[in-house]
Amino acid sequence: MNFSTATLLIFTAAVSAAKGFSPGAGRAFTTRSSSSLEGTASPTLEKEPFQRSLLAAQLANSKNVNGKKSPDAPAVNLGWDSHKPVDKAPDSLVRPGDGPDGNYPMRAKFEKMIREAQVSITDAISAIDGKATFQEDSWIRANGGGGMSRVLKDGAVFEKAGVNLSVVYGSMPQEALQAATERGVDRAKGMAPGERVPFFACGLSCVMHPRNPHCPTMHFNYRYFETDGGVWWFGGGTDLTPSYLNEDDMKHFHGTYKEMCDRHDTEFYPKFKAWADKYFIISHRNETRGLGGIFFDDLNDREPDELFAFAKDAVNSVVPAYGPIIEAHKNDPFTEQQKEWQQMRRGRYVEFNLVYDRGTVFGLKTGGRIESILMSLPETARWEYNHQPEPGSPEAEITDAFKYAREWV
Repeated sequence: MNFSTATLLIFTAAVSAAKGFSPGAGRAFTTRSSSSLEGTASPTLEKEPFQRSLLAAQLANSKNVNGKKSPDAPAVNLGWDSHKPVDKAPDSLVRPGDGPDGNYPMRAKFEKMIREAQVSITDAISAIDGKATFQEDSWIRANGGGGMSRVLKDGAVFEKAGVNLSVVYGSMPQEALQAATERGVDRAKGMAPGERVPFFACGLSCVMHPRNPHCPTMHFNYRYFETDGGVWWFGGGTDLTPSYLNEDDMKHFHGTYKEMCDRHDTEFYPKFKAWADKYFIISHRNETRGLGGIFFDDLNDREPDELFAFAKDAVNSVVPAYGPIIEAHKNDPFTEQQKEWQQMRRGRYVEFNLVYDRGTVFGLKTGGRIESILMSLPETARWEYNHQPEPGSPEAEITDAFKYAREWV
């Protein structure tokens, strides 16, 4: 059964209505080779509390003690209609004085870096595709910030690919902020109970869905975050979601990111690889969305300039890690059965993004630009009732890798 992305909004509503239902509750994702996260905060995620806290905060902020809406109650959402389309984004979406007090030079520096990365990555992917080019939409917000979405569709190689840049000023409930951070640490220290937390966020995110089942989907996101009082951190990562297992591809992808990580800290790759393995779990399936890469969040354990250099190196490693894999397989022959399997794996991709992905949930709950948020979804996906791969098949081989984390380098 195939679905368009529009149909999937019904799926999202059903999931929201069934909050608290978790068929996979209590089931642990297992690994065949242990990897240490010693020295790093636990990557265990509180995804459902994050969703519930945002909803509770919305309800709490809309009523006063008498159960009536307060005329001066702050809106939780930044506003679905607060995005104003513009022909061209300003030279910078970061304005000194906007948002909470903080590291204004780093905000501008990070935005400049990801703008350059957006252009270089989309140029490289357009060249690989050879047919379609990225179309850009730009928008701004009256309260500061805005963004640029670059989307390619109906290409020779890529069915859909998008690279989104956003700069956001806003405020959020303390409960949402605590649940949104990886460690659940106190990012609202010193604030009164119930007081909203002003924040600044700047990030670049991307998803690419190739046509050929032998070409993997790729995702990355790199972001810089500040809250009131000078609290800051970096987050992000790059990961791969193949439909079929090619160990040479995995060694190349993970090897590229290991080399990049080692240039900054030899402990980064094993920590962030294990973090990705745990973050991208589809809990109700007890399997991962793909075969990982690196993932990190709440990173502020050294000087900001050091972590900026790491984030810049990571985003600039996207094309060297991914491009050669697509070039190697974009013309591989494939069968209709292999295409159907790719569609089923895309269904898993949709399930993770709409149910668990922190960025998607946060964007939907805080009034983000809907076209940019749902850009990550494939144009079509497939669900088959109780489908089980044939034992010994290539589909069964990669399913095993989705259930048991492996070391690739």
